[in-house]
Amino acid sequence: MNTTTAAAKHVDPIRVLLVDDERLVRSGFRLLLDLEDDITVVGEAANGAEAVEQARVARPDVVLMDIRMPKMDGIQATRLIATANGLHHVRILILTTYDTDTHVFEGLQAGASGFLLKDSGPAELLHGIRVVAAGEALLAPRITRRLIAHFTAQRTADKAAEHRLAVLTEREREVLALVGRGMSNDEIGAELFLSPATARTHVSHAMVKLGARDRAQLVVIAYQTRLVTP
Repeated sequence: MNTTTAAAKHVDPIRVLLVDDERLVRSGFRLLLDLEDDITVVGEAANGAEAVEQARVARPDVVLMDIRMPKMDGIQATRLIATANGLHHVRILILTTYDTDTHVFEGLQAGASGFLLKDSGPAELLHGIRVVAAGEALLAPRITRRLIAHFTAQRTADKAAEHRLAVLTEREREVLALVGRGMSNDEIGAELFLSPATARTHVSHAMVKLGARDRAQLVVIAYQTRLVTP
């Protein structure tokens, strides 16, 4: 086999940090993730403070973050990791309980790349880790409905956020609207007759101009400005 070709095909596994105050939960996640060739667990933390410390040491690609923990909750830990020097590449996937957690919007604003419900199956969890590691946003359908309900309950758009759209080109506004509708780069390209690479470039430009950390924050902006409505 051509060694150059083999090296080109090699992809480093996704490095995951597990954060949950219950050891049994972390152990269950580790058993699941250890079975995957493209995912490796690089650390564990029992609270938000430990999560921030472990993120700085292990430099994971994805943090699987619980919300309700002692000492420091997952929202504050997410905010600290998202704004820490040298950790801008880290993506945070928050696990939430639909019936009790009311921090979805705080989490998005803090820098979370996605949310999954704690009752999600193994396949959904693995898919979620891979999606956010690739730089995409991930919102479970029920959480997306809550997001829509939250913003449509507001009678007027956030004027400050609306003003921010002035920096976008017309094409970037179109792309932002499609990101807000949950479309991938491939789907955006098909909708606007663009290549996926060109769609990705427009998304990246919109993120830079709007100061958004990732696609999840673009979704929030799209709803805040009423660029997207149900």
